[in-house]
Amino acid sequence: MKIKIITDSTADLPADLARELGIQVVPAYLRIGETVYRDRVNFTDDEFYEKMLDNAIYPVTEPATPDDFAIAYKEAAREADGIISLHLSSKISATYHAALLGQKMAKVDCPIEVIDSESVSMGLGLLSVSAAGVAGSTKSFNAAVGEVKRMVPGLLMLGFFDSLKYLARGGRISRASAFFGSMLNIKPMLTMHNGEVEPAGHVNRRTTGIQRLYQFVSNTDEIQDVSLVYSTVPEEALEIADHIKTITSIKRVLLTKMGPILGAHGGPGALLVAVRTKT
Repeated sequence: MKIKIITDSTADLPADLARELGIQVVPAYLRIGETVYRDRVNFTDDEFYEKMLDNAIYPVTEPATPDDFAIAYKEAAREADGIISLHLSSKISATYHAALLGQKMAKVDCPIEVIDSESVSMGLGLLSVSAAGVAGSTKSFNAAVGEVKRMVPGLLMLGFFDSLKYLARGGRISRASAFFGSMLNIKPMLTMHNGEVEPAGHVNRRTTGIQRLYQFVSNTDEIQDVSLVYSTVPEEALEIADHIKTITSIKRVLLTKMGPILGAHGGPGALLVAVRTKT
């Protein structure tokens, strides 16, 4: 049985890894002024952050449409006996519901299971990678779906954001909070809980925020996979990833760049650790 894995671009999966594993990625949208771009299709990550650092853009993010998903499902169904479609939390985006509508519109013969990851970025990315492994090793579509769903509660994340400004622009916090927080040099820590973004405290120094990321990893039991996501600090991120290897039994830390969709809210300097634990 051939099972196809589909996700959306908020998973922040490296393009080469998605191709290697046969994961189909449906792009979200980025609106800048009157122009609409497909995420990571006709607007690169580097272009996005360069313009953001210059304060030249005020992006608005939009989910992929039901039509986008219907097209993806029809394409995948040509060579698949079943499709597992994984998407960011339904509590923070309409993407999951768009995928459900796309499923109805596609009208394909093979079964499609749309799963809410209750996560975002490489929380969703790690789930997609693991799902690809499950898809390649099972003979039953229902068994594969069940195994992937059991992984969802094991997705944990902690993010460090260098500025409150972009969270305010994206409507994640009030502008008043951002103003007073910036005066106090507050750098927020955020996590995911039951599919929602929640505060996890704050720090006043970047080095302290990075130490919090290390503590998060070292205090998490039975880690199966780890990813470090960065927006604009590749050299620093590489050093952090190398250190994470020394404090866990995991020898591979998947290092990836935060795409424009999450980057529009996180801004330059953001760091995010995602782990998949045993469930």
